[in-house]
Amino acid sequence: MTNEPFVNMRRLRQSAAIRAMVAETSLAPENLILPLFVADGPSRRTPLEVIPGVDLLAGEAINGEIDSATAVGLKSVLLFGVLESHRKDTSGTAASDPANPVCTAIGRIKRHATDIVVIADLCLCEYTSHGHCGVLHDGRIDNAQTLAGLAEAAVNLARAGADVIAPSGVMDGTVRTLRRALDAGGFSNVALMPYSAKFASGFYGPFKEASRSVPGESLHATHQIPVGNGCEALRKIAIDVDEGADMIIVKPAQTSLDILALARERGCPVPMAGYDVSGFYGPLVARHGLGSPTCDALMLEILTTIRRAGARMIITYYAKQAARRLS
Repeated sequence: MTNEPFVNMRRLRQSAAIRAMVAETSLAPENLILPLFVADGPSRRTPLEVIPGVDLLAGEAINGEIDSATAVGLKSVLLFGVLESHRKDTSGTAASDPANPVCTAIGRIKRHATDIVVIADLCLCEYTSHGHCGVLHDGRIDNAQTLAGLAEAAVNLARAGADVIAPSGVMDGTVRTLRRALDAGGFSNVALMPYSAKFASGFYGPFKEASRSVPGESLHATHQIPVGNGCEALRKIAIDVDEGADMIIVKPAQTSLDILALARERGCPVPMAGYDVSGFYGPLVARHGLGSPTCDALMLEILTTIRRAGARMIITYYAKQAARRLS
């Protein structure tokens, strides 16, 4: 038996209190952002079967969801609009309609709960009849025409009362274009939170179905980042920050932990969010049951690793359940 000293790291794991005292990564309800799918019409709550435990909300049901979110300590929501097919067209002009589902929901939420942060997702895919993220010209997305539509839509969302706008289409020049449009419109206090590192992932499928924006033939590979291109993702983050992004989103978070960590190590000057997407969330919840002890444990582990990698915030469909466990 040797008398040489050894490091006994287990001393710091002997009790829950000690483990909490020395924890390097914390997770709290205020770190979580709850996505909401909103629609027009009278009050209703319709389950979105493709994303277990998530409902399509309209009318007073939106108020109820906000009440249940704030009751467990959540401070922010991310809105996605679900539009009826007859209101869509090839240019996504309904994105600039002050009566579209997202604008209506923003007004409702702000009247009901003034202290919650309302983030409005912005992409034309939810409003175009073809389901693509921009205006098409000769079978391709026209970047310039798409930016013009996004600028008008961003001002529309700001006028409705959005605190933050999150452009998700990954068009070149989006942040600069939206910042100029918002400032010119008198909305310089509205923050921009682009999906800067958004990879062309197959894990978005359930969301695309839930938002009724599945294109006939996907063009996502022409504007989203190839999954193997880490340097390109870091470059895009830097570009968006230079153009005026106040925060950035990395998506999908679970397969982009390296990007979050590298961006943090390289001194990303703005807060980062990781999006725990539907393609990871859905199978886990379906397998173990929403809110079950096993599901809770696994989801909290996943969310903690996203935080550990460098995300200040996490967009997750499990936000309410996680917040209940954390409160």
